Amino acid sequence: MDDLPLGFGMALAQHPEAMARFAALSEAEQQAIIDGTHAVRSKQEMQAYVENLMK
Repeated sequence: MDDLPLGFGMALAQHPEAMARFAALSEAEQQAIIDGTHAVRSKQEMQAYVENLMK
């Protein structure tokens, strides 16, 4: 997980459950989620994006 976008990594750090779920995904699934972060334009959007991982 060294190549995570900074905002995404910080948001994950604030949500341990989401971080655990993300870590359990396959590399391809993780990459798809990382690719989705490129459309996020604010801290609030990133928080919502990470919270969505828990659903």
